[in-house]
Amino acid sequence: MKHHLATGETRLSVRSRFVDSQRQQAPVPERTGASDSGHRDRVFLPLGYEPGYDYPLLVWLPGADAGRFDLGRTMVRLSLRNYLAVQADLAGGAEGCFQAVEQMVDRYSVHSRRIYLIGTGDGGTAAFRIACRQATAFAGVISVGGRFPLGEGLFGRLSDIRELPMLLCCTTGSLADSAPMQHDIDRTLRLFHAAGGLFGLRVYPELAGARWRPAASRAVLHDVDRWIMDEVCRIPANEATAIV
Repeated sequence: MKHHLATGETRLSVRSRFVDSQRQQAPVPERTGASDSGHRDRVFLPLGYEPGYDYPLLVWLPGADAGRFDLGRTMVRLSLRNYLAVQADLAGGAEGCFQAVEQMVDRYSVHSRRIYLIGTGDGGTAAFRIACRQATAFAGVISVGGRFPLGEGLFGRLSDIRELPMLLCCTTGSLADSAPMQHDIDRTLRLFHAAGGLFGLRVYPELAGARWRPAASRAVLHDVDRWIMDEVCRIPANEATAIV
């Protein structure tokens, strides 16, 4: 299969941003919108997948407290055509995410500068943590229901973090332990305002009191899709790819 890279990049430079280029990984099974508990990483291929297009890649990191997560159902509700997606294991941490990315880059036509990390519940908190420590590896990071990890000194590479778009989708009164309370949100907004970071917030009061299940909320997934598309459209035209 032919791979297409951003201008000026090689396969080695893409891989080296995530994991040791000498490590050999097991192949990922090709599945379209299906969840398979027998495999650590699950894959979603967009409808009408074309190897000649450079697709944005969504790396999903479901949290243990976010309820059952079905990658296929979630992606069908988010977008059938616009993205490749892979589900990583929260227990694998940053290394698990990077292994999933490397497997996707090796097998499919991934736009190396359009890789987005999305976590749900405590997976969203982990997504913020991973992205802040590897800010140049991702085009953006989204947390659905997981608070930003304050007090962990994650702004050590401030210049890189300032260039990393972030989005928090949350509700008030969620039953999940990882859900942000109002004081968490206020502190996070003040932190990013002082740092000059790119931080977006979406609050869904109509979901207050419910256990956070992103796959069940079309409103949340619509906002996630729109936010990513807005970010994709800001990338220079000479790196453009087909978005249906």
